[in-house]
Amino acid sequence: MRIDWDVPVPMSDGAVLRADVFRPDDDGEYPVLMTLGPYGKGLAFQEGFAGMWQRLATAYPDAVAGSTNAYQVWETPDPEKWVPDGFICIRVDSRGAGRSAGLLDMLSEQEARDYYEAIEWAGVQGWSSGRVGLLGISYYAANQWLVAALRPPHLEAICPWEGFTDFYRDLNRHGGILNRFGQAWQDHQIFTVQHGVGERGRRNPNNGELVAGPPTLSEDELAANRVETIGEGKRRALLDEFSRVRTPDLTRIEVPVLSAANWAHHLHTRGNFDGYATVSSPRKWLEVHGHEHYAEFYTDYGVALQKRFFGHFLKDEATGWEQQPPVRLNVRHVDGSFEGRDEQQWPLTRTRWTRFYLDAASATLSTTEPTAEHTADFPAPGPGADFWTAPLTDPLEITGPASARVRVSSTTTDADLFVTLRVQDPSGNEVSLVSAIDAHGVLAVGWLRASHRELDEQRTLPHQPWHSHTRTLPLTPGQPVDVDVEIWPTSLVIPPGYRLGVTLSGRDFQMPGDGPWPVLYGIEQRGNGVFVHDDPDDLRAGIYDGTTTLHTGPHSRTSLLLPVIPPPA
Repeated sequence: MRIDWDVPVPMSDGAVLRADVFRPDDDGEYPVLMTLGPYGKGLAFQEGFAGMWQRLATAYPDAVAGSTNAYQVWETPDPEKWVPDGFICIRVDSRGAGRSAGLLDMLSEQEARDYYEAIEWAGVQGWSSGRVGLLGISYYAANQWLVAALRPPHLEAICPWEGFTDFYRDLNRHGGILNRFGQAWQDHQIFTVQHGVGERGRRNPNNGELVAGPPTLSEDELAANRVETIGEGKRRALLDEFSRVRTPDLTRIEVPVLSAANWAHHLHTRGNFDGYATVSSPRKWLEVHGHEHYAEFYTDYGVALQKRFFGHFLKDEATGWEQQPPVRLNVRHVDGSFEGRDEQQWPLTRTRWTRFYLDAASATLSTTEPTAEHTADFPAPGPGADFWTAPLTDPLEITGPASARVRVSSTTTDADLFVTLRVQDPSGNEVSLVSAIDAHGVLAVGWLRASHRELDEQRTLPHQPWHSHTRTLPLTPGQPVDVDVEIWPTSLVIPPGYRLGVTLSGRDFQMPGDGPWPVLYGIEQRGNGVFVHDDPDDLRAGIYDGTTTLHTGPHSRTSLLLPVIPPPA
């Protein structure tokens, strides 16, 4: 393998980005797999994300087998697993990050244009076959959607692996409620490798160069060279132009797409399903898996899937991809196992959309509608109100998107509503599911700030309410309103004897028990990973600390719409 470090990639405005190019050591022409982003192309996975690396190596040994792992970088392909098969791997530091000078402006129009130009640069190099694909996780997936919507001529196929599509709804504000993850992520993963951190940062273990250099700038100089993307998102409570330009027009994407989703990622799950559903490309596939956020991308299962896709579209190889079903699901079971299943569509056409009604009189959840109106009060800052089915008599598979229809009132002019789907075993113990970011994840979650309840009627579906987030509709204290809450897609087969439940609360659900709970970025992970909604600047006293009243009954129709999948005939 030949490695060219810090290759200059000229931009049309005179800026120069820096790329590392890993390619076969001969004079041939090969297709390119590219990533461009702000995580530092020279930051070793083992150093920058040591805990995740240890978990990957220990729990998924196949992910690190067959490679020296010397060139592993967080959320990007391992060149040692691709170059021997006739691919070129290129990692580009985005403008203002790592080795690339300039203004750091995450997910901006400028960054998308830079990515476009980097793709076109790679497409005409002497070692390139002229065919470029994009492959990466998270940020390296999110900006695939953005640049693919610009339609670079040399872009042939994309594989966004667990990557959000909506800056406002997925990253910044769940249902209009500020998500505190963004600030922690930006401060720990982005600003620590901003171009100019220099001597205060790490070195590339392969060439000894500073990961975020060569200059070492003062903190004031660094601050002047970046846009406070998350801070701007926090300041903007409604969806405006700042969010719109960072959200791709998915309908413009026409290249082949393999969208790989995780059932339980409170940043990325929604985006991969929406991306698959919305792109215009007739050649699109959806794959859904579980486990930790970064795991399946590197396992033999994930790499084999990626190679079949890119071998077909970048190299015209007979990989069997022409027989690949449109949808590949790994359906979850309560014991942590997965059942691989091929499907023809999403959501599944055989779905039995089933209403489960909440009854405040008995705290039950049932497919039978209550016969009388009742209410349940709960303090907004408290644990909320729980509703449970009777023990199941037959297996129950829930696979797909879901929603909640809730009639609610408050003693104040607003209220946050968290809808958390849960499962208990026959002994009454909470079932926790390994999610993308949390070892103790719940089945599914939906969020909504009541003042953001206005729907975009053109985009709303029964199983996916679509909120416009362009104006607020304050509550009148004591007066009930109907709200529709989007619950992100999920999957689980619940065995007989278990119970399905839902918690409605005014704050994040917390797994019961004393822990100890893992902590990441100073955030205790108790069912929601690092995606919590407790920023004091977003929860004004006197508004979000009142008493919430839930109304149930035949007029209220407070219920869940769940995707029940019938057993095979």
